[in-house]
Amino acid sequence: MPEAAAKTKADYWMADLSQAVDCTVMARGVEVVYEMGSEKIHALQGVDAQIFTGEYISIMGPSGSGKTTFFNVVGGLMKPSAGSVYIDEIDIAQLDAGELAWLRCRKIGYIFQSYNIVKVMTALENVMLPMLFAGVPQDEAQNRAVEILTRVGLGDRFLHTPKELSGGQQQRVAIARAFANKPAIILADEPTANLDLHTGEEIIALMKEMNREEGVTVICSTHDHKMLDISDRIMWMEDGRVKKLARRDEVDIKIDEFEEENKA
Repeated sequence: MPEAAAKTKADYWMADLSQAVDCTVMARGVEVVYEMGSEKIHALQGVDAQIFTGEYISIMGPSGSGKTTFFNVVGGLMKPSAGSVYIDEIDIAQLDAGELAWLRCRKIGYIFQSYNIVKVMTALENVMLPMLFAGVPQDEAQNRAVEILTRVGLGDRFLHTPKELSGGQQQRVAIARAFANKPAIILADEPTANLDLHTGEEIIALMKEMNREEGVTVICSTHDHKMLDISDRIMWMEDGRVKKLARRDEVDIKIDEFEEENKA
């Protein structure tokens, strides 16, 4: 029997949408152009990417590489200048404001490096909030919030406000809130950036645990090399383009060599 043809980078990066039954996010030819007077800034330049259901993918790259813009497009916070982004086979660029709000509330959970939890609310109230926005009855929302806070290690901190919680505990509240509505996608923007080494490692382990248990797709923008070990794939962005996208087992995690390879 003839040997199968070797897969190219394009085989890993793209697949026909009709065959991508296990694909949660599909980006095709995505471009974002900002106009500043007569100058045009190309934040994304023809980004193609396929992100599978239940995988944990880390996006790396220097400042200005397009990571945040890509996050904003996938999260429905901005529309691309060209190209398409599909979430569960729906082209989100075609949704109106109300439909996008529904998508962001129920399909996407957000984790920020600065936590972004409401300072005057308790941990319990913060986690209940997105469920109440989604129309979940209060008793059901409260039970779900208690359950998920317990899972992230805050079973004895339900009634504490952010000022009574450490940075790591606040990020645990943010993670619980992100998973509250059982989303299809978690977008995590530098989730360990404001944490010390030990706490950062705990948060990384927690996110991977939740990823496995909930079967949710996690897309994580990070400069934290410890994220690479728990990632299923690693995407490197540069100058608004995807420069490299590789499975974890294809990357030799000698971090210095990985960085040098992507700088070459």
